[in-house]
Order: sequence, then structure tokens, then C-alpha cells
Amino acid sequence: MKESTNLVERLGYAKTQKLLIIHADDFGLAQSENAATITTLETGSVNSASIMVPCAWFPESAAHAKARPNADIGIHLTLTSEWKHYRWRPILAAHEVPSLVDEQGFMHDSVANLIRYATVEDIEKELRAQIERGIQFGITPSHLDSHMFSLVAKPQFLTVYLMLSREYKLPLLLNQDFIRRTVGYDIHPYITSQDVLVDHLYSAEPNDYEAGMLAFYKQTLQNLSPGLSEIILHPAYNNSEMQAITTEHPYWAADWRQYDFDFFTSAECAEIIQKEQIQLITWREIREKLF
Repeated sequence: MKESTNLVERLGYAKTQKLLIIHADDFGLAQSENAATITTLETGSVNSASIMVPCAWFPESAAHAKARPNADIGIHLTLTSEWKHYRWRPILAAHEVPSLVDEQGFMHDSVANLIRYATVEDIEKELRAQIERGIQFGITPSHLDSHMFSLVAKPQFLTVYLMLSREYKLPLLLNQDFIRRTVGYDIHPYITSQDVLVDHLYSAEPNDYEAGMLAFYKQTLQNLSPGLSEIILHPAYNNSEMQAITTEHPYWAADWRQYDFDFFTSAECAEIIQKEQIQLITWREIREKLF
């Protein structure tokens, strides 16, 4: 019998099933982000998250993950530090990864600057250190993903991302349509049949914010296609901490993150998921079945 190449069938579901990961990025960024993320995981519809190891509130997020080894919590591999006044440095000393830091010793403030200055060798060293630090703090990671999608910004970065996934036997977030649309290359020459590709990836963009976040998320759920999908959100409270962190940053700021929290902890969100017969799935389930 020929082995199925359909990912949904490989996971043990009917090929017409709508599988969905609802994923909270940036766990560990701030206390506001941590508190909101934990609430969405425990009482909302969010069923997955990933932790930023270089950030100041990493220890709290790691303690949460350590106490819940079966939770779907991964490592949010981080190479950029994008906020104006709240910055972070690599896990490794600057002299060990000099291409990953700016003149002040912080990670680069944009993916563009990361592309301009970073070497593959330094990226590999730093990302390996982040994964090992997460494990040292008691995290049993279920997956890997990439802050600001920096690890798919160019094929040379992607090769490191894939290498670490295979070495640690962890699935990672990859979607061909997103990569082709944003950076314009085909990932298929770099992957194997064992790598997991998400069929559909959804993450609010500035135009969605301007048009209304509630409408974006409702339409996404109501129009979900069969296959494996992931919705990325960034839950946090619109409080003084997040307002200070995101100052002079019009998008992905404190109010945006509050909208994310509000919808994915709402009864309306849970009702739509049930009505649309969406099956929630986690990266941990994918890892256990396919890795």
C-alpha cells in the first residue's frame, strides 16, 4: 500500500479535516505578555506558544513550561530586537557572535540589518545556545519557530533552521506560500519528505489591524480550509509596561496585543471553532506522531 503523502492523513485524520494550531508568539517578552499568554492557554482557545529565550521575562515563562511538560510550548528562536527602548542581547557573549550585534551590543533592530551583517556561523552558535538554555531551564520544547520570521529571510538562514530541527527532532514552522510571498524563494530544494509544512498560515498584518482585528480573526476561522493551519497571535495586556515597550511602534503594539487576547479568550471564538468543526491540534501531537 502506498504511504499517504497528505500531512493530515499522516497525522491520522481524514484528508478533509480542518486542523488548526492557535499559537501565541513572544512568550517571555514581558510580564504583560506572560500573564496574557498563560491566561489564553489556560482559559482561552490558544493551544500553543513559543518562548523568547533572550528576553528579560524568559525565566517566568520557562518556569511555567517546566511545570507543564506536556504543554505545547516551543522555542521562539530570536535574532532581532525591534523595540526602541526595550532591547535584548544574544545569549552568547558579543565577542562570540559579533555579527549578531549592533554597535551597542544589542541584537539588530530589523531583519534587514540581520541579513546585512549576520553570518551563518554566528546564527548557528546563538540558536543552539538558545535551545540549550531553554532545556537547561526545564523546558521540554515541542517545536521551533522564528521571531519576525528571520530564519526564512534567506536560504542560508533556512538551512540552519532546518538543521536544528532535524538535530533536536523538533518540528518547525514553515509555510511555502508565506515565504514565496514575503521573500520570494522556493523552499522545496531545502526540505525533505520528513519535514512538516503548514498548509495555511495566518497572522494579522497592518492592513488587517486598520480594518479591524475582530473581523480578521472571525473571517479566518469561518473560511478555514482543510489541511493543517496555524494562526499566530501576540497576546498581552494594554498596560503601562506594554505601552512603554512598544512606544513609537504603530503596529504589533499594546492595543494590538490586547485585541489578540480579547478575541482568543472570548466565547465567540470558541463557538466559531465548534460551529466550523475545526479540530485543534498541537505541535507536540505532530512531534509525537511524526518525529
